[in-house]
Amino acid sequence: MRRVVITGMGAISALGHDAAANWQAMREGRVGIGPLAAVPAESFRSKIAGEVRGFDPAAHFNAKRLPLLDRFTQFALVAAREAIAQSGLDFRADGLGERSAVVVGTGVGGEGTHDEQARRLYAENNPRLHPFSIVRLMTNAPASHLSIDYGITGPAFAVSSACASANHALAQAFHMVRSGMVDAAVAGGSEACLTEGTLRAWEAMRVLADDACRPFSRQRRGLVLGEGAGMFVLEDYAHARRRGAAILAEFAGAGMSADAGDLVFPSEHGAARAMRTALDEAGLAPADVDYINAHGTGTPANDPTETKAIRQVFGAHADALAVSSTKSMHGHALGAAGAIELVAAIGALREGVVPPTASFLEPDPACDLDYVPNVARERAVRAVLSNSFAFGGLNAVLALRRVS
Repeated sequence: MRRVVITGMGAISALGHDAAANWQAMREGRVGIGPLAAVPAESFRSKIAGEVRGFDPAAHFNAKRLPLLDRFTQFALVAAREAIAQSGLDFRADGLGERSAVVVGTGVGGEGTHDEQARRLYAENNPRLHPFSIVRLMTNAPASHLSIDYGITGPAFAVSSACASANHALAQAFHMVRSGMVDAAVAGGSEACLTEGTLRAWEAMRVLADDACRPFSRQRRGLVLGEGAGMFVLEDYAHARRRGAAILAEFAGAGMSADAGDLVFPSEHGAARAMRTALDEAGLAPADVDYINAHGTGTPANDPTETKAIRQVFGAHADALAVSSTKSMHGHALGAAGAIELVAAIGALREGVVPPTASFLEPDPACDLDYVPNVARERAVRAVLSNSFAFGGLNAVLALRRVS
């Protein structure tokens, strides 16, 4: 099996329009969650979200192409452009495109298009829908556009597994590079879920906070929805070294599992199984890990369950771990969450700074780990796990380490 490294990253979220801005905000513990502006918020109980503000699609795409692109595809393309530019790869040179893949995760896909056309059909009683509706809302739209834009003719597909979509997509890309199926891959996740229909559906579940996202805090009241994208270039280590690429981190392992239990209530055993598998694939002992970027949604059920899972896997070393949830700053971007959070994992490895869990008030006895409350912490970080646990009991954990 080959070693896999990350040579490019790009991101857009409520914290900023590129990866550097996202990481800087995470380091500073700056909260990007604010008043909901995407839809009229007066009738919502929860009036806050992690919105991407100040984003002008016309600054990134020409007028001819824009009608083809839902907001979630726009985010994916912007983040991927940044990642590919940083990597320095030219997929059209030396036949690399044939030996490369594109895998993009999303939880709901083109929900903006779906909402808009449903309103047109049902509220306005207009049977004439936009002719590009299908190509805008299909979940594989970002993967297809990226394949076309960069001449990537290897495997290209979408992954949809709710809140674990991005990590599942990255895991698939990792396994393809590691096995030798491809030499490089562009992978990550994208979501633009702040539509009236999606917000109403989440509000009906009664899991949305109305004040702030406070993972692991005793006063937590639920999750806060966000949007955005994170995209990465994964590459065979030997290939990257031959061309003198700057390596951001080693993608060392990935663990995936299913709870095979409840659709919405998480299982500590399923989460623990995914973490153990990630460690095993990476050749890491629990004591090698210094930081966990937690799933940490801020819901009553998730946070203590994740805490129990971490203790189950790490034993006594759990008390030495730094654990934080950056969802407290950018919100829960569903199928893009793991990709945005991978920016935090890479930043911690590269700079020796663990981003905090923002908006933390008081400890919860059921959540008894070190959650790095409110202020980032300098710490040598050798290896990181990044957790994503989805409705449906689907778990995906990524393991990264510094390149030696």
